[in-house]
Amino acid sequence: MNMSRRSRIFLGILLIYLAGIAFILYRVVDDIDPRYRESAEESLVETSHLLASLIEQDLADGAIDTTRLAPLFRALYARPFSAQIYSVHKTRVELRAYVTDDRGTVLYDSMGRSEGADFSRWRDVSQTLAGRYGARTTRDVPADPATTVMYVGAPVLWDGRIVGAVTVGKPVQSFGQFVESARQKTLSIFVISALAVLLLAVIVSVWLVRPFGLIVDYLRWLRRQRNFHPLRLARHAAHSLRIAWGEMRDALAGRSYVADYVQTLTHEIKSPLSAIRGAAELLQEPLAERMPPAQRQHFLANITRETQRIQETVDRMMELTALETRRSLGPTQPVPLRALIDDVAASARPAAAQRGISIDTRTPTDATVDGDPFLLRRALSNLVDNAVDFSPQGGTVTISLTADARHATLSVRDHGPGIPDYAQGKVFEKFYSLARPHSSKKSTGLGLAFVREIAGLHSGRVELTNAAAGGALAALTLPQGAAR
Repeated sequence: MNMSRRSRIFLGILLIYLAGIAFILYRVVDDIDPRYRESAEESLVETSHLLASLIEQDLADGAIDTTRLAPLFRALYARPFSAQIYSVHKTRVELRAYVTDDRGTVLYDSMGRSEGADFSRWRDVSQTLAGRYGARTTRDVPADPATTVMYVGAPVLWDGRIVGAVTVGKPVQSFGQFVESARQKTLSIFVISALAVLLLAVIVSVWLVRPFGLIVDYLRWLRRQRNFHPLRLARHAAHSLRIAWGEMRDALAGRSYVADYVQTLTHEIKSPLSAIRGAAELLQEPLAERMPPAQRQHFLANITRETQRIQETVDRMMELTALETRRSLGPTQPVPLRALIDDVAASARPAAAQRGISIDTRTPTDATVDGDPFLLRRALSNLVDNAVDFSPQGGTVTISLTADARHATLSVRDHGPGIPDYAQGKVFEKFYSLARPHSSKKSTGLGLAFVREIAGLHSGRVELTNAAAGGALAALTLPQGAAR
């Protein structure tokens, strides 16, 4: 499983987790208001029956007398008090009530607004007078949802007969502040819980697997610095966090990642093993003694070539694995890039000359990066060897250096066939290789993956694209002075 695929799987798991948390959070927050309304309605039921019982004490031959209610509610509304209910400070009574006769006519209204009105059409009154549970929710101002009031009715009984109804009401806004407070607390708890789970995943995947490794590496790097530049410190800290993220992702990929490595390596070795086995079987045939020397030599050379191919694949695989498991570069030193280019070009020219390929260098300026000179040389050598392999007979490979205030770029240009459309985006995958034009053979497919790992360790990047005038252009970009 390549790195990008593992990244997608890890991000997919995170997205599923976050989506699940968001769904649960939505359901819980959405359910808060109905639960508070239910609680408020239950209290209104008890209050309405209490008030109905009080009125029943003053009944005379079934006639409702409300004379005691007016002074009672006036005193209630004027009563001073201060109640700190958790985060809400309450200082006034918002309960309201009205009483109707058996025809639904309002006999008393604590708000003083509806006496004499016909409320028989309202559900709390009509249902209560019919002997059923009556309740409604209505806005005082139809266009303003903030003025919504909950009403619950209770029957006034005389000699077993309903002679009227008492309705108590409470503005939703009075307990809406409790709803809003509960929502805020719920959101805070869920966000903190989600962050705690993610932090726990990081701790388990990174801190417990590799105790204090990043901190130790960072302190060791700080001790090596001769001066402390804030931007460099921040950049190195960000680099360390990227390493931690990669290790956490690899830890989650775990066994599948190793299994995929083994499966891919087995597939790559299968072809040369088959060639070796075929050649060996032919050499062991009864007629092999009469085989012409040239043919015998051909089979032996085939065995030697395929054995070398297996050895090269295994060696490159071990080198790449060692790079992938490194957390940082370790000790670094200033690396002059012009000298590095000259060195790599001089080493590559003898092999390139066998096919008439020349290697030119263009270094109008010099630049220095902090890094591992051995790894940087290997990375540039791989890019040059790749360019030579794809160059036509008598072609030219150009190595150039460009730099700005922050970055230096090593570019390697060939004049070969370029990168086919179907190979775009795959050239840096492990074991992916294109046939060389001059030999029709493929490499191990690990060289460019090796370069990408080296670039990542140096906080740089590598790109391979088609040049505008034909051929391929590889660019290795490194930060200047960014020791790791």
